[in-house]
Amino acid sequence: MSDSRTLGSSGIEVPAVGIGCNAFGTRIDEDRVRSVVDAAIDHGVAFFDTADTYGLGASEELLGRAIAGRRDEVVVATKFGMDMQGVNGDDGGRRGSPAYVRTAVEASLRRLGVDHLDLYQLHTPDPLTPIEDTLGALDELVRAGTVRAIGCSNLQAWQLVDADWHARTRGYAAFVTAQNEYSLYNRTAETELTPACEQLGVGILPYFPLAYGLLTGKYRRGAAAPDGTRLADARQSSRLEGADWERIDALEAYAERHGISLLQLAIGGLAAQPAVSSVIAGVTSAEQVAANAAAGSWVPTAEQRDELAGIGRPTMSYTTFAP
Repeated sequence: MSDSRTLGSSGIEVPAVGIGCNAFGTRIDEDRVRSVVDAAIDHGVAFFDTADTYGLGASEELLGRAIAGRRDEVVVATKFGMDMQGVNGDDGGRRGSPAYVRTAVEASLRRLGVDHLDLYQLHTPDPLTPIEDTLGALDELVRAGTVRAIGCSNLQAWQLVDADWHARTRGYAAFVTAQNEYSLYNRTAETELTPACEQLGVGILPYFPLAYGLLTGKYRRGAAAPDGTRLADARQSSRLEGADWERIDALEAYAERHGISLLQLAIGGLAAQPAVSSVIAGVTSAEQVAANAAAGSWVPTAEQRDELAGIGRPTMSYTTFAP
């Protein structure tokens, strides 16, 4: 496994680049899923991140069939907690409840065709269930060997810290990863999430690392999105119309100065940021797998990281109260 690192403090080894499986069963069919999985194994980036809600179970099913007989060659992560529209039964909106956790994990294991998960993640906060109840159910899964480690997604920094306190106070397994939107284009995670993760020993799994494609080099200021690209979709066009081209231009200029592609910067530069365990990049083809794996092999020097820090880093602001 190239450029191996671990999922937070779990000891589970993963590559610098992971495979986001949100397109499995929706944008790509079973044959293409198999070609993506084959390419990921061949290129040493066989860390697959899916969720029960992707295609309402279709992503897990297709991934499961593609890895059949090769379970020991891959790292499998999935998520629970978003609306499954009744596929997992009537959840009453309490998708972090112990009963639902047990139902969801059993369904995911069945769809994936595996007897355990390497990483099981709470996909979004459940405002109706105390986090300690969710953690208690997840701890039971870890103790039973059904799940090797647990993580979270879309939690704010304070929610992550609160969950960590509850886990440690009760002796439960704690979240070892946090999967949130994070890219060199959108660095808001660095204001609070990154410092919290560094303090707690939690690994970040950035999603949308290419900023919906804005960091692929496909799009140009003032030009229409190329046919067939993500932002050519009318539902996504506002992202192109509202793009921060000054930031994109600054990143492109940085890449040119250092003789690398914008894709190498977007993936390799992000993978080098503090607390990042693996960059989760969605793919729809074997060619994208190969390109992302190659991009992740670029490792900036300390000087290059310092220079990069000045591009798009959010301003830290703190309020001081008079005594």
